[in-house]
Amino acid sequence: MAAREKTTKKTSSHAAALDVALEKSTVPAVSRAAAILRLLGRSSEPVGVQFIARSLSIIPSTCLHILRTLVAEDFVSFDANTKLYTLNVGLLTLARQWLSQNRFADIAQSALDRIAREYGVTAMGVQVSGLDHMIVVAMARSESMIQLHTQIGSRFPATISASGRCIAAFGEYDREELRRRFKGLRWDSAPSLTEWEAQVAETRTKGYALDQGNYMAGVTVVAAPVFGVNEQLANCLVVVGISGQLQDQMLAKIGRDLKDSAAKVSRQLGSA
Repeated sequence: MAAREKTTKKTSSHAAALDVALEKSTVPAVSRAAAILRLLGRSSEPVGVQFIARSLSIIPSTCLHILRTLVAEDFVSFDANTKLYTLNVGLLTLARQWLSQNRFADIAQSALDRIAREYGVTAMGVQVSGLDHMIVVAMARSESMIQLHTQIGSRFPATISASGRCIAAFGEYDREELRRRFKGLRWDSAPSLTEWEAQVAETRTKGYALDQGNYMAGVTVVAAPVFGVNEQLANCLVVVGISGQLQDQMLAKIGRDLKDSAAKVSRQLGSA
């Protein structure tokens, strides 16, 4: 679950994601504004209106009108000298309010800190948003020299990797819809649909999921489900490490620990 796409792939994925959002949206301008904010959030440097419009397949004049509105709301900053755009501090107000209301991140943090320290891995808490995506909302890193690049706010396809198997196993989603989503995933070493469905079934039995190099070559991911009110799948606890450092015996121990920790967090969130 680390960032890995090249810029060209990111550009096409931005436009494709916006196309899907627009198909579902009753307010296309809002969907386009959200896509622009996400693009700016992933850009390492300021960008111009033509780049944004081209990346998202938005008509330049429409893109400019949306950007001007976002600037007026302090969500985006515009440099009059360079004619480039970046995110602005207005987003911090929204983020701070959300973080203050989200109990999961606070409750899970101590478990993530302990797991990262004990096993020398990166531990994350992700928020599940249906079958569209999951977002990293809490994180702990070990003191290991090897670090995997991901951060709070990173987004991933909901059904990818170990956490995706958890969502498929415990999310009570339609089987055909899961299969459709699976076909659109991009892996380094993709399992077949039959293999993936068997892994989902195993996840349901064991209580945690495992991805050994499927999503990213050389990277192992372990995930366990967290249930909120009414026992609905709400989050996952996730461990990410270098495959060569995580042997089978260690993985089994991490899986059990993650499962127990996720169950404890679930109880604290109000699940039965």
